[in-house]
Amino acid sequence: MASFHSIAGFHLVTGAVVIVGSAAAMISGCAADASRTTSSESAAERARSQAAFVEIAAVLRHPRCINCHTVTDFPRQGDAGRRHAQFVLRGPDNHGVPAMRCNSCHQDSNQENGVPGAPHWALAPLSMSWEGLDDNQLAEALKDESKNGGRSLESLLDHMAHDPLVLWGWNPGGTREPVPVPHETFVRRLEEWMATGAVSPEPSP
Repeated sequence: MASFHSIAGFHLVTGAVVIVGSAAAMISGCAADASRTTSSESAAERARSQAAFVEIAAVLRHPRCINCHTVTDFPRQGDAGRRHAQFVLRGPDNHGVPAMRCNSCHQDSNQENGVPGAPHWALAPLSMSWEGLDDNQLAEALKDESKNGGRSLESLLDHMAHDPLVLWGWNPGGTREPVPVPHETFVRRLEEWMATGAVSPEPSP
């Protein structure tokens, strides 16, 4: 029961003060618990996003991908990433130089003689080079439209999921090793990474 006291003409409800104070403390405690829960969930989501990208990075560094995402003025070949035979050069448009254009040998599909092929066969622009990047730098590059071909995350996902030149990595022809991670798994990891905020892994020490 609330009790009333009169002091110098003022009426105090002491029991009510105790009840209100207790309620405020309870509300404050609930808010703190909610904050801790939200913080914990946020940290878990961040960790999940970063873990998904580590798996994505392993695919992007596979020779079937990185041999054409080079920092060099020439494409690479083979699992060891050796310089392309015949001293092929990048050229000003990433399609080779006169008399040695990429499509002089590489057609829209793999050939029986072992020469690989897919539509739009070419080197990735130097702005899209991945060689030497750690996981943090690679993730940041994929999100940077000045370094990913001007793509939003949504269009990047579509590119990785459907572009025939990307899909070639899982069907490289000849005796080449395909990307070992199934393409469906790769796309799911991309979706997971993007759905959890596309968080970049921490920079290398």
